[in-house]
Amino acid sequence: MREPMPQTPEERAEDDYWERLYGPWDCLDPAGVAEFFDGFERPWWIVGGWSIEAFTGAPREHEDVDVSILVRDVAALREHVGDRWQLWNIANGALRPLTDRWPDLMDPESQVWVRRDATSPWVMDLPVTPDRDGLWSNKKLPGHVLPVEEATYVAGDGIRYLNPEIALMYKARLQRAKDRRDLEVTWPLLAPEARAWLRDAVGRLHPDHPWLAWMDG
Repeated sequence: MREPMPQTPEERAEDDYWERLYGPWDCLDPAGVAEFFDGFERPWWIVGGWSIEAFTGAPREHEDVDVSILVRDVAALREHVGDRWQLWNIANGALRPLTDRWPDLMDPESQVWVRRDATSPWVMDLPVTPDRDGLWSNKKLPGHVLPVEEATYVAGDGIRYLNPEIALMYKARLQRAKDRRDLEVTWPLLAPEARAWLRDAVGRLHPDHPWLAWMDG
């Protein structure tokens, strides 16, 4: 696992606050994620920075790993992990275990955190994906609905990742330096239709975004 990216004092302070509140993290890498999901018969895919690195082949630093499944498959995930892992649902700052007592998500656009037990660090963040009859749907653009196989791709490591143009659309709202670097390294490798889709999506969501002038240059 690579060393995490250097953080600004503000980012470090925020991380320290959440760690004191919820506990430490020690995230899996993609190979570890694949091992975690071994035998899980529903679709799952890695999102965020790891999906950019898998597409571009350009190494980048990672603080964490984000994985997604369809909301309809949360029950199957609970069955898959059994008592080997704990699943917790976080929504609007509230954290609640996914157990027989509370089997349902608090919000269909929430996250599921994974750890071994109360004394162990969190290892994975799963921002779940609302689905429409088993189809992948875009949280930010409700009209964007696709089969999972079209919203994702399988990289050379055999792992499924979110399409890079969609990953960049989600990254655009944060406007961090590392997200701009992801855009710059990915843009030349995107097919023309993927470039056009990303330009349109960012323009619709963030009409004054600084990426727009760069993409038009």
